[in-house]
Amino acid sequence: MLTEKLQRFFDRTINLVYAVILVAMVIGIGIGAIQLANDLWVLLRLEGITGKYIDLIADVLTLYVLVELSRSLLEYFDSKKLRMTYIVDAALIFIIREVLIGLFKHELKPEMVYALSALILVMGVLRIGSALVYIKGRQARQP
Repeated sequence: MLTEKLQRFFDRTINLVYAVILVAMVIGIGIGAIQLANDLWVLLRLEGITGKYIDLIADVLTLYVLVELSRSLLEYFDSKKLRMTYIVDAALIFIIREVLIGLFKHELKPEMVYALSALILVMGVLRIGSALVYIKGRQARQP
């Protein structure tokens, strides 16, 4: 009896925390989208955009990371499980974002490029593996 009450309290607390995080992320995505539109308007008025478009790309990829993380939280509310694929997708996009920015600004050393490439490879294998496990799990549950 006490264990069931503690479990319900824990579940409600986790749901509340995830809901607060999700609301904050949605507000952040909205603010980011408005700021992105403003930055795009400023970019269109400039004569030379060579140095500014990397900021635009970084902002778009950052918003994409937030969208992927919010998708994982929405999935939690549906199934009470965090899907690894959404989290790995967000991590991959974040790593690729860092590589693109570092390469464009010529701040990445070859060792770091190799290390980040290995990390992308590992994350890609993890992503494929988690997708295969998810598909097999769904097929096993179907009658």
